[in-house]
Amino acid sequence: MYCSYPLTKPLFIALLCISPFLGFSQDDLLDEIDVENTDNDPVVAAFKGLKIVNFESTKLVAKKELTFVVAHRFGSIENGFESFFGLDDAVTRLNFIYGISDNFNISVSRSSFQKIYEGAIKYKLISQRNNGSPVTVVGYNSILINTALDKANLPKLEFENRLGYTAQLLISRKFTKNLSLELAPTFFHDNFVLDNNQDNSQYALGIGGRYKLAKRWSLNMDYGWHLNRSDTSPFKNPLSIGVDLETGGHVFQMHFTNSQAMNTNGFLGQATGDWSDGDIYFGFNLSRRF
Repeated sequence: MYCSYPLTKPLFIALLCISPFLGFSQDDLLDEIDVENTDNDPVVAAFKGLKIVNFESTKLVAKKELTFVVAHRFGSIENGFESFFGLDDAVTRLNFIYGISDNFNISVSRSSFQKIYEGAIKYKLISQRNNGSPVTVVGYNSILINTALDKANLPKLEFENRLGYTAQLLISRKFTKNLSLELAPTFFHDNFVLDNNQDNSQYALGIGGRYKLAKRWSLNMDYGWHLNRSDTSPFKNPLSIGVDLETGGHVFQMHFTNSQAMNTNGFLGQATGDWSDGDIYFGFNLSRRF
């Protein structure tokens, strides 16, 4: 449906305007040794990747560093050799993230899924400390433009209908050197939604975690619980499972998920796959730091 009013949700505005507090610097991935922190130092390396799988993690890019992420999500493996287990139907997302400071990142991306352009900010509010806060809290906000919407099919289409917004709080805790968990309460808004019964403003709760299997390997999972999905919606809650491999200056993430979309509005609002039917997608994220 078309949204007849501009987005003025207090949550989005408040999170967009919050400035980050002072935190800590991030070293090379292999220098983030998983040891017990002493005194009141910030707890480091809760997550090694900028994403758990679909959801953003509480990790940020360090000051004056640029990270380039190439993300691929292939088609459904359910189709077998007809689409070569999804390799014929790949979706790609290119994302550049820059550290304005150790606690404030900006990013721009382009995804072939709905030809989406997106800009985002990510900022640390609180650091977990042994003698202080029990959790790390990070804010994340984004705005996207869906350029795939066709005015020939939607004659009333205006530019504002192409816009979508996201506001998240990412709350993580590193329980041991092997186990980290995260909650991600999320508000997202699309000025155009496919289901006429679906509210433009939507809410979800993300749950994710990382379990370290070896020095450079970890098992990652995340799940998005949509809180106000329309009863007539064809879409599903996203469930994703994957592994991370750390190799020097980059992290290689391989995963299976029931969402082909990789931006927050997409995987929370438009996941079409069904794990019970084998309708899932293989994908990977490759990040490189400069």
